[in-house]
Amino acid sequence: MQRHITLRQFRYFLAVSETASVAAAARMINIAQSAVTKSIQELEDALAVKLFERTTKGMVLTQDGHRFQASARKVIAAVAEAGQLGRGKPETLSGSLTIGVTSLVAGYYLADLFARFQRSHPSVTISVVEDAPQFLEHLLINGEVDLAIMVSNALGDPQALEVEALTRSPNRVWMASGHALADKAELSLQECAAYPQVVLEADRVESVLNALWARHGLHPPVLMRSTSLEAVRSLVGIGAGIALLPDFLYRPWTLDAEHVEARSLRDAAPSIDVGLVWRRGSRSRPVVTEFIELAREQSRSHRGR
Repeated sequence: MQRHITLRQFRYFLAVSETASVAAAARMINIAQSAVTKSIQELEDALAVKLFERTTKGMVLTQDGHRFQASARKVIAAVAEAGQLGRGKPETLSGSLTIGVTSLVAGYYLADLFARFQRSHPSVTISVVEDAPQFLEHLLINGEVDLAIMVSNALGDPQALEVEALTRSPNRVWMASGHALADKAELSLQECAAYPQVVLEADRVESVLNALWARHGLHPPVLMRSTSLEAVRSLVGIGAGIALLPDFLYRPWTLDAEHVEARSLRDAAPSIDVGLVWRRGSRSRPVVTEFIELAREQSRSHRGR
């Protein structure tokens, strides 16, 4: 008998995948834990694939689960977009929109948002400028870019810019499956500082984490600094070192199919915020306002709510 996948199952799956816990997902969406468990089991049966590895450290996405997560997010985003039709809002937007992005966040936040906006407003001409954070800030202040999607921690000139967070991503410790720290559910910075670090030099992530190490008086050895996320992931995957990185960048497999695990930090650590940034006091054109609203909806849909 053919089984159908429901929208509720998509939402429950996303809640579990983003919290790595059935109990946490149940609390987040305010339903019984047994209902979430049953929904995930029925979803796996309907798809005839295993979406999660049930481990003592939580619910870890399999490769099939990771692929399904991307599809589920698109489904929820499409439902949110369809809801716009119910507003009866005619297509009146035209003109141009220039969006700034940094290389680190472009692959995670831009493509779906770009496609949805263009489908809804085909008369708007969109341009995308990719640059380093400090240069994007300069372009925003000068009015050469309407708004930017970027890591919004530690902006160079926060008084001149408005920020709206799209997501606040906790930092976790990435390591190979066989690493000496992998048997622990959570780690202290002191424990992490004893091992070589693979450092990502991108979008001010390093500066946020450097401040964290300094605040705790720790000086971990650095194996390598790289602007390439895949290089960092690969070195971690082979066990050469560990990395502290925001959760939105986490993927469990390297390009060479090495498995990467992630553990929570016991010590309080700042999140890495990805947000929309625009010039403070600028007069928002309708195209900018509509893009901001669409970005808000996508942010909500990515949380599976």
